[in-house]
Amino acid sequence: MKKTLLKASVLGAMLLSMVAPSETIAQSADRPWGLSLYGSANQARTNMRNDIWDMSNSSWGGGLGINRYLSPSFDVALQLNYFNLKQDANNVTYNVTGFGPGRFDDEVGTANLGLKLKLNNGKILSETAFLQPYLIAGIGAQYASVEAYLPVARPGGTNEFKYDEGMLRMNYMGGAGIGFKITEGISIFAQSTLNYPSTNLLDGISPAGSDELNDRYLQHQFGLTFGLGKATDTDGDGVSDRRDKCPDTPAGVQVDKTGCPLDGDGDGVPDYQDKCPTEAGTAALEGCPDKDGDGVRDSEDECPDQAGPAATRGCPDADGDGVADKNDTCPNTPAGTRVDASGCPVVVDRDNDGVNDDVDRCPDVAGSAANMGCPGLDVEDSTYMARVPKIEFEFNRAVLKRTSYPTLDRMSTMLSKYPHYNLRISGHADHIGSNEYNQELSVRRADAAKSYLTNQKGVASDRIITEGFGEERPVAPNTTNAGRARNRRAEFRLFIQ
Repeated sequence: MKKTLLKASVLGAMLLSMVAPSETIAQSADRPWGLSLYGSANQARTNMRNDIWDMSNSSWGGGLGINRYLSPSFDVALQLNYFNLKQDANNVTYNVTGFGPGRFDDEVGTANLGLKLKLNNGKILSETAFLQPYLIAGIGAQYASVEAYLPVARPGGTNEFKYDEGMLRMNYMGGAGIGFKITEGISIFAQSTLNYPSTNLLDGISPAGSDELNDRYLQHQFGLTFGLGKATDTDGDGVSDRRDKCPDTPAGVQVDKTGCPLDGDGDGVPDYQDKCPTEAGTAALEGCPDKDGDGVRDSEDECPDQAGPAATRGCPDADGDGVADKNDTCPNTPAGTRVDASGCPVVVDRDNDGVNDDVDRCPDVAGSAANMGCPGLDVEDSTYMARVPKIEFEFNRAVLKRTSYPTLDRMSTMLSKYPHYNLRISGHADHIGSNEYNQELSVRRADAAKSYLTNQKGVASDRIITEGFGEERPVAPNTTNAGRARNRRAEFRLFIQ
C-alpha cells in the first residue's frame, strides 16, 4: 500500500512539473525549454552508518528534469527522482540505547525545484562553450517509505523490531554540475548534490534525547539533456535572430556564422552585391577596384594606371575639353572652348558672351567663361553659398533635424531662381560605427535631403545628385558630442552640368 502511495506521489509531482517553470542542464535563449533524463547513484549518511562518497555502497535510481532558461547566468530546473536507499549496520556500533545492529530499506521519491548559477554566461565562459559548469541549490519535497529492522534486547534473547512508515518531508539540496555540449540541442551532464531531508527517520532510528537531524544523502546524476523548441530565424539564413548580426539578409544569400553575407575578397561589399567578387574594391564602385583612384572601375577604365574623368573613360584630359589626351590633337585648348572629336576648337557663340557654344552650358543666355557660359549667382546668393551651407541629422539616423528646414527651403528657392544650375548633396557621418556602416549612412542622409526637396518642394529629381563620404571628412573633432553632431551633416554645392 505504501509503495503504491509513493508511486502515486511521484506521478503527481511529474504532472505538476508540466505546468511549473523549469529548465535543462544546458539550455539557451534559442532553445529555452529542455528535458533531462538521468540515472543516479545515492549514498546515505544515517544514524546507522556513513556511506558518503563510498561508491561500493551506493543505491541506484533515476529521474526526469524539466527545465527553463531564465538568463545567461541563471536557469531554473524541476528535478524528479526515484531511488532506493539501503543500509545494514554490519556489526557497526551506533549510539541508540537498547539497539544493536540493524538494517533498513527505503523507497524514496523527491521533487526539487532548483536555481542554477551558470559559469558559461559570457563572462567566465562563452554561452556556447563545450564545457558548461554550474552551481545549483533548491528546495523540494521528499516522500520516503521506510522499512527498518532493528534488533532489541528482550527477555529470552534479542528480537527484531520492524519499523514501517511513510513520510512526506521538506528536502533541501545544493551542489554543482557540469554539462558537455554535443550538438545545438543535446548535451550530457553530471551533477552531485547533498540533500538534507527534514527528518531523522530515513533509517527508522531517532536517537533518544536529541533533535539533531543526522540523516542526509549524496546524489550523483548522470544523463542527457534535450533542448526543446526552435530558434527564431526571421531571414531564414540558418542563424538565429539572437546571434544574427545581419538579420535582414535576402533569401538565398550565403552567410557566415554571424549571419552576415559572405565577402570573399574582404572589401566590405557582400559577394551578392559585389560586381567584382574576387578583387577587393570600394563600395562606391560596387566592390570593383580602381587602381588610379579616378572613380572609374579598372574594368571600364581605358587608362587604369592614369587618373582621368569618367567622360573620357578614365583617361587624362589636361585641357578639360572632353577629349582624352591620347586622342587630343589640340591638347592646350583654352577652357570653355568648343572642340571637335579631335579636341580642336569649333568657333560658335550664339549668345555672344565670349564662350563658344561647344563649352557653353547656356548657349542661348549670356553668361561668363567662369560659369561655362551661364549667368552667375547674384551677390547675396553667392555669399550664402560661400559659407558652405550644411544641415544636421539625428544620431545614427538619416532623419533631418528641424533646424535644417530653412537651409533646404533656401536651396529650393535658389534652384527655382537659377534653372541652369543643379545641386550636389554630400552626406557625412561622425566616427561612431564601422567605416562601411558610416559610408552607407552618409548616402542615406544625402538621399533624405534630396527626398525633402523633391517631395516637399517639387524640385525635379534629375537636378539633384547625391553622394556619401562616411566619416572621411569631419568638420569638427569627434571627441565631443557637439563636434560629432556637426559631423552628422549634409553639404550643398550648386553647379552647372
